[in-house]
Amino acid sequence: MELRERIAGLMPRAKRDLTELVSFRSVADARQFPPQECEKAAQWVLNAFADVGFTDLDLHETSDGSKAVYGRRQGPAGARTVLLYAHYDVQPPLDEQAWHTPPFELTEKNDRWYGRGAADCKGNILVHLTALRALGDDVPVNLKLIVEGSEEQGTGGLEDFVPKHADLLRADTILVCDTGNAAVGKPAVTVSLRGIANVVVTVEALSTEIHSGMYGGAAPDALAALIHMLSTLRDEQGNTTIKGLDNTQVWDGAPYPERAFFTDAHVLDGERLLGSGSVSDMLWARPALTVLGIDCPPVVGSAAAIQPRARARLNLRVPPGIEAKTAMRALSAQLTSVAPWGVRVTVEPEQTGQPFLAKTDGPAYRMLFEAMKEAYGVEAAELGQGGSIPLCNIFADTYPDAEIILMGVEEPQTLIHAPNESVDPGEIADMALTQALFLRRYGS
Repeated sequence: MELRERIAGLMPRAKRDLTELVSFRSVADARQFPPQECEKAAQWVLNAFADVGFTDLDLHETSDGSKAVYGRRQGPAGARTVLLYAHYDVQPPLDEQAWHTPPFELTEKNDRWYGRGAADCKGNILVHLTALRALGDDVPVNLKLIVEGSEEQGTGGLEDFVPKHADLLRADTILVCDTGNAAVGKPAVTVSLRGIANVVVTVEALSTEIHSGMYGGAAPDALAALIHMLSTLRDEQGNTTIKGLDNTQVWDGAPYPERAFFTDAHVLDGERLLGSGSVSDMLWARPALTVLGIDCPPVVGSAAAIQPRARARLNLRVPPGIEAKTAMRALSAQLTSVAPWGVRVTVEPEQTGQPFLAKTDGPAYRMLFEAMKEAYGVEAAELGQGGSIPLCNIFADTYPDAEIILMGVEEPQTLIHAPNESVDPGEIADMALTQALFLRRYGS
């Protein structure tokens, strides 16, 4: 197949490009990294797409101060329009000592390319570019491009931009390249995303710390109260138990094999998985509560004192079928109702995002699955994802007739958001081939 051969020939260039793109420390948080790094990455993306025929390219400033790269490439008269999405901002490297290679230097090791953003989401930018380079002038659709610069920060710049510039981005199909496959060589489309409901709960019991020997046993303890409250959010099996939220829903798409999950999630030997459902049920169909952080004294330096105040940040993942705001109200109500000993409880809403369920019965989905089978040699699966991409709901609300397809290079070994993020270059090649084949089919 000529497209496969072209893409194989383009992979050295893709590696050079990804090396340069990964070198930009484009973390969209000026407290940690210079904002110039994001600006350099945005300009690189703009220049790269200019080289593959995009015009009207511009850096649009969004409400959170980040810049989104926009452009378009005119196709034949009357052709369908496809919007290509990715993001150039990345997560911070976290503990740089935990990296086996420099986080902002693309490094080849064990047949993978390591570096922050190599998969999420700069590798997906290279998918777009490699597919278009392989097609050359033979692109039978209209193309639009939007590459944002604050997705990882969750500050909503592009989410605010889209409805205000609806005509600018309007398309028949939107390729959201920010997810991935079931495994290397096992293609998949993400059709379900959990939403999010984050809160910060504060417990106050005393006006000051007091001696645990003199007063312990009778005085209310804020930290102990918080621990009691948090314990009501899970049952003995690990199911999330929040009154009013259904924790019995089942996933009806492709399953997530339990053995594969043990490996993908780095579960320690001898441990068992949580919940009364399958892995797929627990990840994609049911609510999941995670304690993200607790404010309390560290062990080292702690004193024999009863804590007057304690605080926790909670993350509730919300599956399709449950409204995010409903979930937040239910979580807040439970925390308040189970508080012991008359302690004062304040529940502060932090963030909500709706779950997403794709409509998969349109022509773009059919052609995309055909393209994936041809590129990978096996049938593609429909998967869920436990994470949240609020932008998908903005796209769905703004363009109700558009087909929204989530795909990409971020299979489980990529370790996105963790030290030692990497990408399999074969996934970039196969996903670029998938996209090129899809654009040809969709344009015909």
